[in-house]
Amino acid sequence: MSTVRLFLVMLLVVLLVLAPAFAESHRSEDVPGEPGGEINSTSGNSASPYAPAFVAPVALPDAPTRQPVRVKVIDKKFIVAMAALGGAESLRLTTHQLVLVHEYDAGAPWVRSVPANRRLVSEYGGIYAAELLVVYELKKPHSWLPGDKIIRKFWWAYPAAMAPVHIMNGVRSIRTQASSLGPASECQ
Repeated sequence: MSTVRLFLVMLLVVLLVLAPAFAESHRSEDVPGEPGGEINSTSGNSASPYAPAFVAPVALPDAPTRQPVRVKVIDKKFIVAMAALGGAESLRLTTHQLVLVHEYDAGAPWVRSVPANRRLVSEYGGIYAAELLVVYELKKPHSWLPGDKIIRKFWWAYPAAMAPVHIMNGVRSIRTQASSLGPASECQ
């Protein structure tokens, strides 16, 4: 699960780094063979034998201006999907924290200390923020990305796949039972 998150964060970083470079390389200013850079040696100007040739501009009809497409990224579906994912992650975090507290209080030797709530919330909050950013970027239109319309249709796949995983982990933590061997003091 953490490998998938790491892969998605790395993919997002690579896309954000490469997007400006990709957009710069496809500008129409550097198209070879455009007029304007030719040398006119038949000019009658005695001061400079290499004067540029001036051509009268051709009147072209006004092309329709392309209106930017406005897509509402944060809509009801986005809020519901990300709230479900956040709720599932909160369930998993809370139940796992409670299991650790009960095992520590029972004297389990594999639990040396219980992590502070503030630290856990900051760690998992950062992970959730990264997931939110990735899903937001998947849903947002990108003019530089080929196949963007197809990619944007599947923005919901990650929250829909991860919410049940977090819920199952939370339920598994809820069903955790005390050891049948007795108190941990007898094990030592």
